[in-house]
Amino acid sequence: MRSNDQEVLEQALRWHQEGVRSVLVTVLSTYGASPRPPGAMAVISEHGLIVGSVSGGCVEDDLVHEVMQGAFWAREPAGHGDADAAPLVALRTYGRDAAERDRYRLPCGNALRLAVEGAWQVQDVQQALHTIASGQSVRKHLAYATGAVSLLPQGLPASAPAHIDFADDEHGFTVLLGPRHRLLVIGATEVSRYLLPIAQSLGYAVTICDPREEYTGAWSEPSVPLIHDMPDDAVLAFGCDERTAVITVTHDPKLDDLALMEALKSPAFYVGALGSSMTTSKRKTRLQQFDVTADQVARLKGPVGLPIGSRTPAEIAVSIAAELIQVRSLIGTPDWRTERPSWIPATETTCLLD
Repeated sequence: MRSNDQEVLEQALRWHQEGVRSVLVTVLSTYGASPRPPGAMAVISEHGLIVGSVSGGCVEDDLVHEVMQGAFWAREPAGHGDADAAPLVALRTYGRDAAERDRYRLPCGNALRLAVEGAWQVQDVQQALHTIASGQSVRKHLAYATGAVSLLPQGLPASAPAHIDFADDEHGFTVLLGPRHRLLVIGATEVSRYLLPIAQSLGYAVTICDPREEYTGAWSEPSVPLIHDMPDDAVLAFGCDERTAVITVTHDPKLDDLALMEALKSPAFYVGALGSSMTTSKRKTRLQQFDVTADQVARLKGPVGLPIGSRTPAEIAVSIAAELIQVRSLIGTPDWRTERPSWIPATETTCLLD
């Protein structure tokens, strides 16, 4: 499973290899509720096929019609093309008034701005995909006037905060492509197998750590890094930052606790451990005996995942992914780093092996 931007770029490249033209569409801004955030992408072929989404379906039909009518095919370099041809980058706004919102089925009060690239370059897409395939992210900057793309693997320009995934102004936009976050999972277990594709689709670069040969010997996900270090060494080497999540699912306290001791001291935005409420309570007591402060222990998400009554490995993986989404959306609120925000009930989450 791939993230939205990777799927879009891969499809654009496939169509190009088949001799089919296509346009890349990027969400620039939204006003009001929107199912797709700034930076979301879609690709539309000259035959009207679409991969990805920029509005959840509200404006895609109109975009497809325009593409099939040739509205976005960009001009040739100066002096070699039709002066009336489309610009290299077309900007579109939907929902400027009540009539438009009704026409495009946009919710009341909503508006949407898009950039459409009718002359994207194959080498830019190939380079971005090469970086993403290595598990790294890359920042794409598009200049509206020239259609020129710059790929910046080292981050945003100095004028923009490092944590921003998308930024734009009257001259162009910069968007982060590839994994936005990293996830270190301790334990090559069934829960890990189900969590892996979900996390990847949510924009995580996933790494699995398990020193136990009886588990790693049968691991069958060659595209995901598998390390055999002891968990505490793995967490330290991983270099956890504010875009990192660490989750332990071995259900072996000798392994899980080693990872948690280091992860809870790090800037990782999410640290969770598989186990029941009773197991979690005992674990927190143990951790405070090993140079982990009470405030750091309070960061532990346990039982891991949202309380949705999960029992099977697949259900537990879904509950973990849901909590990752929730915590990311809460970042910056007063108590987001604590075990659970005060307004969320700490309902028991079922654990298979307690």
